[in-house]
Amino acid sequence: MNVLLSVKYFLPEIALTGFAVTALILGLFVKRRAFLGIFCLLGLLCAVLLMPQSYQATSPLFSGMLINDSFSEFFKEIVFLVIGLVILVSMGYKAFSDEDAGEYYFLLLAVTVAMMIAASSNNLMMIYIALEAVSLMSYILVGFLKTDRRSSEAGLKYFLFGALATGVMLYGISFIYGLFGTTDLAEISRVLAAGNVNIFASMIALLLIFAGLSFKCALVPFHMWVPDAYQGAPTPVTALISAGPKAIGFAILIRVFLKNFFPLFPGWSEMVSVIAIITMTAGNILAINQENIKRLLGYSSIAQAGYILIGFVVGTALGIQGMMFYILAYVLMNIGAFGCVVLISNRLGTDYIEDYSGLSKREPVLAFLLTVFLLSLAGIPPLAGFFGKFLVFAAAIESKCYILAIAGVINSVLAIYYYVKIIKFMYLAEPRAGLPVSVLPVPATPGTGAVKLALIIALIGIIVAGLFPGLFIGWISASLL
Repeated sequence: MNVLLSVKYFLPEIALTGFAVTALILGLFVKRRAFLGIFCLLGLLCAVLLMPQSYQATSPLFSGMLINDSFSEFFKEIVFLVIGLVILVSMGYKAFSDEDAGEYYFLLLAVTVAMMIAASSNNLMMIYIALEAVSLMSYILVGFLKTDRRSSEAGLKYFLFGALATGVMLYGISFIYGLFGTTDLAEISRVLAAGNVNIFASMIALLLIFAGLSFKCALVPFHMWVPDAYQGAPTPVTALISAGPKAIGFAILIRVFLKNFFPLFPGWSEMVSVIAIITMTAGNILAINQENIKRLLGYSSIAQAGYILIGFVVGTALGIQGMMFYILAYVLMNIGAFGCVVLISNRLGTDYIEDYSGLSKREPVLAFLLTVFLLSLAGIPPLAGFFGKFLVFAAAIESKCYILAIAGVINSVLAIYYYVKIIKFMYLAEPRAGLPVSVLPVPATPGTGAVKLALIIALIGIIVAGLFPGLFIGWISASLL
């Protein structure tokens, strides 16, 4: 489909771009974070309302650079969910200044557009450009607190590791172009299937691209940026980079490798199986001794990526369904957990787990909500995290990948230890000296209601997805490639 005909199926992205630019301009005159946050939520709502029109398109857009299928629509909706919750959480984050609200929300909406384009990309160059746009804005957001040394360091480290991953991925794409004379996914797949290309060189090129995408998904050994970036970034941004780019990274892995290349290289499943097991194990073992909850959740997110990768290794319809359900559940429970961290940090001024001692006496509702999100991350029934794990493990067993399934179960048991450790501090330990013990409410910071709304949405989501997974499975089944 040519450019002019494609534009009408690109309306959500165009609308969001307009809202992003308007938010930036409004930020020059309106120094109220809540107002700009609501304005951006309206932008997301506008984009959602424009989506049904896009569902009618099944042809490639912009001369094949993008494709607007049900699979891309699913991940766009995941992106809307992520950004909507992050905006709500950001409205109550104490460390943000109203002075910078316009720039901050502009970056949030801009990264949303970039992630939407990445989800629809049907060409390696378009994937590269979209991911670069996501990365550049993520680097700025991680280092957004200009006067905070840890935030600046985190942004720099994230940038350096990201630049390395980008270079590796671009090197792989250049190999592909040299071998195939095109970067179009369908054309590359057709040439590969015909056997008219050097298979060994093709595998090297695809391996380099896989390495670049592994950075986005925080897979071992491309995970080194996670703990420092998670700890140093503003907490709402940590929630964003833990969920949004990771979901998009997996979407691209599915579209590029499972749809086009994976079936042609059966040996890849063994290699990715090893990566999945190492990722799960490394994430869980390194999380055990963490004292800062943001670093702990960072290592936990590495382990969660390993569970999701099980569905990728299996590659069956059930495996991909499991991946997509897990990603949905992960977004809700992870942003929910970080939302609780924001409120606790506002009240206590700390992110260290020991300072959570006796939290159930000071903030019983907040302690309960964090407990639910942690139990869901641990995979305790009947929450959404349990059903996500169940689906990917069932897919592994169905495909006779027993070692992968056993490794996943063992790691899930291992993970319970550090999640329960936080709950133990909140409910069984006495408050540390110098911290308030009163159950009287502490004066709320502006925007606390918005964070609570995000927590309620996430809580309802993980409970409904856990108790009634069929509601989501039907949606996911209709979105498979």
